[in-house]
Amino acid sequence: MDPAATGPGSHKSVEFPSQRPSLRARIRDFFYGMTGWEFECQAREMRGALENVFLTVTLGDMLGLPILPPIYSLRLLPYVVPNIASWKKRVSRPRELPDSEEYDLHGM
Repeated sequence: MDPAATGPGSHKSVEFPSQRPSLRARIRDFFYGMTGWEFECQAREMRGALENVFLTVTLGDMLGLPILPPIYSLRLLPYVVPNIASWKKRVSRPRELPDSEEYDLHGM
């Protein structure tokens, strides 16, 4: 086997799957956008808000809010460690007042 043929300069044709979705997939996505997309977005927002509250209560001593005794915080620490970095970014992000307001046109 020639090493030059398999190196970064070799040009092999790569077959990609069809980029155009089928009619069934397009119809499914259309109806999902009509019915379920808004529910999914709202559920994600609610989950983020509840996660912020949970992590603030659990690790509030990092912010100077000793709500939970450290013994219980240490018990929950292994479950919370993967989310700490993203939580710190979310909490420390500068916000404006209308960030939490919903601008949906309910009833129109």
